[in-house]
Amino acid sequence: MKKYSVLLSKAAELDLHENINYFESRNRKFSIELYRTIKARILELYHNPERGRQVPELEQQGIEKYRELIEGNYRIVYSISDLTVAVHTIVDSRRNLEEVLVKKILSHYEK
Repeated sequence: MKKYSVLLSKAAELDLHENINYFESRNRKFSIELYRTIKARILELYHNPERGRQVPELEQQGIEKYRELIEGNYRIVYSISDLTVAVHTIVDSRRNLEEVLVKKILSHYEK
């Protein structure tokens, strides 16, 4: 069985912390469990990154490079290159993914 390297982008790390911090003051136990659950899903990518589906909104645009794992209300968006998995973002599925991605891209270029 192949073992992949898994890298979290700065944006994905920030997303994870923002999601956890949102719940921290409301329900500490839930925020800890959410963190553990999302991290466990990310760890699954070390051995089987192909298990995630292609991101439908991107696939409709002809962009087939990105895959996602769904965990509760969260979408873990990543890509695979050789033996490296790059996690790009962790998005609340109740938000419009296309809007979130455009905002992230624009903020990246404003820096």
